[in-house]
Amino acid sequence: MTNIIQSTPFMHVPDLGAALALMVDVLGFRIDLRADDYAYVSRDGAGLRILQTGPGNPFQPGNRRFAHYFDCRDVDALHDELKPRLRALPAHDVHGPADKPYGQRELLILAPDGNLIVFGQAIHRDA
Repeated sequence: MTNIIQSTPFMHVPDLGAALALMVDVLGFRIDLRADDYAYVSRDGAGLRILQTGPGNPFQPGNRRFAHYFDCRDVDALHDELKPRLRALPAHDVHGPADKPYGQRELLILAPDGNLIVFGQAIHRDA
């Protein structure tokens, strides 16, 4: 019997409202649960837990790392869907879709907390 069913990223943010605005209004996720400083959002079978944390928390984000990576079947189709809403973000907060030398095609979005939300798919190259 399989016990582990998925990996769910956990995003610590200074402003839950701003994070939810990006995830729901721009990236098309839905809010499945919201309670005070916590939310669970999902889209296409992928989930994300978001917790608002304050100064002094050792997990306070903001270092522009690949903290939230969503594997996709077709990054370009997702980009086409999101493009009208992505235009509302600062131009330097969106990168891609672009082929990377490590074999992924990626769309990167800088979240309000300073970390990256990445949607990627494997690139199949001829050897």
